[in-house]
Amino acid sequence: MTNSDGRESKKKEVIAIVGAGISGLLACKYCLSKGFDPIVFESESSIGGVWTKTVESTKLQTPKPFYQFSDYPWPDTVTELFPDQQTMLEYIESYANHFDLVRHIQFNNKVLSLSYEEDNNDGECNLWEEAFSSKGKWNVTVQDTRTLSAQVYKVDFVIVCLGRFSQVPNIPEFPPNKGPQTFEGEVIHSMDYSKMDSAAAANFVKGKHVAIVGFQKSGMDIAMECSTVNGVERPCSVVIRTPHWNVPDYFPWGFPMANLYLNRFSELTVHKPGEGLLLHLLATIFSPLRWAFSKFVESHIRHKLKLSKHGMVPEHSFLNELSSCLISTVPEGFYDRVEEGSIKLIKKAENFGFSKEGIVLDGQAEPIKSDLVILATGFKGIEKLKHIFESPKYQEFIAGSDDFAVPLYRECIHPRIPQLAIIGFSESIANLFTSEIRCRWLAEFLDGKFKLPDIKMMEKDIAEWDKYKKRYSKKYYRRSCIGALHIWHNDQLCKDMGWNPKRKRGLWAEWFEPYGPLDYSV
Repeated sequence: MTNSDGRESKKKEVIAIVGAGISGLLACKYCLSKGFDPIVFESESSIGGVWTKTVESTKLQTPKPFYQFSDYPWPDTVTELFPDQQTMLEYIESYANHFDLVRHIQFNNKVLSLSYEEDNNDGECNLWEEAFSSKGKWNVTVQDTRTLSAQVYKVDFVIVCLGRFSQVPNIPEFPPNKGPQTFEGEVIHSMDYSKMDSAAAANFVKGKHVAIVGFQKSGMDIAMECSTVNGVERPCSVVIRTPHWNVPDYFPWGFPMANLYLNRFSELTVHKPGEGLLLHLLATIFSPLRWAFSKFVESHIRHKLKLSKHGMVPEHSFLNELSSCLISTVPEGFYDRVEEGSIKLIKKAENFGFSKEGIVLDGQAEPIKSDLVILATGFKGIEKLKHIFESPKYQEFIAGSDDFAVPLYRECIHPRIPQLAIIGFSESIANLFTSEIRCRWLAEFLDGKFKLPDIKMMEKDIAEWDKYKKRYSKKYYRRSCIGALHIWHNDQLCKDMGWNPKRKRGLWAEWFEPYGPLDYSV
């Protein structure tokens, strides 16, 4: 048996990877680098995860220097700062082909369930003494989506790379007798719209009064496409439950946002999990600066997008938005469409239901008359993740105490679920960047280069991170997100692996230059 480098695979342990999106490909690549021969199960017929089925006009949300593989940079031929969906998919496919990852993937193979078989029960204190504890095996039940036949694989370790933005749509709860069944038009989720190609999507919305519920990235992109097709004759209505600090660009008042939030100095202004007395004092002293950074960015967004004119100024701070991983880029020309009347913003509708004619908002007698309603209301990522486990106990572990954030040590491992890691579920400001270093950390752990603390120490660390997330996300604490502390998080991973966490040359660069993927190339 040989790995992707042509060397003999000497590892006897079997590793299963669930999903061939970005995180799954990275997990495969770094497992191969350590001599393992992983099996990747992908339910679709191609790689790329969310990038295979997204609104066609969608572009990368993060500037591409911060969204690239550390050892496979963007080619010079890609000049756009925010590449489109097709360019992004081609980049991912090129990466997979370059490192010969595709031959390890079993396409059209959907993982139905995971169940853990223990050989013995020596007590929870030894769950993570080694990566491969020899205490048990995972049974991975896989269905061929073409023949519907199922097969069970027995493996030593599972890496779950399902992601949180697919498969299980988040459908709002509606008042009694005011659900979609009341509506005489059609109701779909943005997930279903995203599966259509450009021509099919245009034909689907053409000539219809479309209402979109949601004001994050998919909602704005779909609104733009609908307004392009139907114009001012049939304006697209966007129902907004919460205004957000969606950014027009990453250069507030001409200053790079990365210099405000992606360097070590900026992280000094934030209280960090496990910080000592000195860092605690510095974060307290610099708190006015933290406030000033936020107001500086907010003023730019308010000015450039004319948020006050449109009644779209959020009540929370930009730092809350960043800490919750809720930042979205406004499509170019979006508010021009609002000005011309092809997009109508229906603001601050906390609750809504349906009538025969369309959407009914609280406190408004007249419905938003519609032929088609598209729910851009996100996904139930935790529901999807927890239900892959057969064990009710493991399902409870995944859901955590509040069913919002999955409690993971180093955002990768649940202390009470042995021989399993979850990659790509916890977010950051640049998910590819974060997934890669986590996969490298996991590969080093699987290779026996370091050991994990005991369960109680891991749970204590998780609680510290949870405290940070709640402190800075406030009421928008709804998901696993390291937000404004990606360098601090990466420092911990580097120290575990025995790497020097300081990756820059020179004191000024170390403290004031932004950190990106290429800083972690080896």
